[in-house]
Amino acid sequence: MRFSAPLVEGRLLRRYKRFLADVELRSGETVTAHCANPGSMLGLAGQGSRVWLSRSNNPKRKLAFSWELIEVDLGHGPTLVGINTSSPNGAVAAAIRLGLVPELSGYSSLRREVRYGGNSRIDILLEDGSRPPCYVEVKNVHLMREAGLAEFPDSVTARGAKHLKELSDMAISGARAVMVYFVQRGDAEAFALAEDIDPAYAAAFHEATVLGVEALALASSLTLEGLERPRAIPLVLRGTENMAAAP
Repeated sequence: MRFSAPLVEGRLLRRYKRFLADVELRSGETVTAHCANPGSMLGLAGQGSRVWLSRSNNPKRKLAFSWELIEVDLGHGPTLVGINTSSPNGAVAAAIRLGLVPELSGYSSLRREVRYGGNSRIDILLEDGSRPPCYVEVKNVHLMREAGLAEFPDSVTARGAKHLKELSDMAISGARAVMVYFVQRGDAEAFALAEDIDPAYAAAFHEATVLGVEALALASSLTLEGLERPRAIPLVLRGTENMAAAP
């Protein structure tokens, strides 16, 4: 996935009201950018951090700029992290279409934002006449508190637990249900649940996997041009002696 136009560099002044960020551009101008990220963005909103914004050509938009990237350094060199939570859905869909996710290959149809469950929409629905449908939920991941280990969630997410319950219902009904954790940072070597941040979500995840929900973790490096080809990373199950290795 590539950005439609060159990004604009600046320095983060502050993130506030969840969806707003003030950024000082290299020109010295200060702009307010849309922050498409409802989470806490733990470790990703430090004042003075280098950030990059995209600019919309739509004159009807209230905010022309959108915050896309931030540069962080956990002691092993700077890394670009994607903070736009709307990016992973398209990136995963594109990767499936290109055959880059073997676990989700072989389906003749891919649809996005399809209604299902309790008045919800599934991110991706894969269908083929020779097998049950596959419901794919995609979660954006960018939290990293320990070098190399990406975690989700970065704040309490009752909505995320609801999605796990709805996936479980699909698995029980005979469909295939898959949770994809998409890590928008190239320094991720493994993925784990942040059980200390949201124990209820972790419990919902473990219950869902018992009921047949599958889980995959993908990581993608970022450049100023866009997301690179995703790669599978191991999913570490804390509290157990199991590790789901990347294929």
